[in-house]
Amino acid sequence: MAEVQVKEDSGKGGKVRSKKQNSRVDMTPMVDLGFLLITFFMFTTTFSKPNVMDLGLPAKPKKEQKAPDTEIKLSNSITLILGKDNRIFWHQQDNTSLTDENLNETNFDREGIRKIVEQAKARAENPKIFTVIIKPTDDAVYKNFVDVLDEMAITKNEMYGVTELKPWEKAIYEKKVGESPAPAGTTPAK
Repeated sequence: MAEVQVKEDSGKGGKVRSKKQNSRVDMTPMVDLGFLLITFFMFTTTFSKPNVMDLGLPAKPKKEQKAPDTEIKLSNSITLILGKDNRIFWHQQDNTSLTDENLNETNFDREGIRKIVEQAKARAENPKIFTVIIKPTDDAVYKNFVDVLDEMAITKNEMYGVTELKPWEKAIYEKKVGESPAPAGTTPAK
């Protein structure tokens, strides 16, 4: 509690002066009140809730269903190989017919990969299931991968997949890259 301390008169005579009162306020209850307020606000504050992304997963099938055939015909697909130094190669061959002569090189502009994908889709046996197979090498840069995905959106190709190079493709790719310089107008990736 607050106390008021009054100084006693010394008993000497003289003028009558008004008494000065020294007041002292005890702050102990205020400390208790402060801790109570801090505790109250800590318990009533909403802590940040973790952000959760809702995934729309398909329902579990009731019976075991046979997986659909994932074999893609060469006439309904094109393979893009993303190489080093911003180079991109394409082919529509299988492992027996792919050579370094028919592993074609193009670039990332409108007249390059976009035109090739559109032409391959127009020549496809069934354009509705035309599939683009994207195969980045270890030397490819992320920007080139994003550029190819942008081309898929521009050409409205909804069926595409990303996979690793097959050993026979890697051998042909390395042979092709080892013998030819980077095309004019491209800069090496950093």
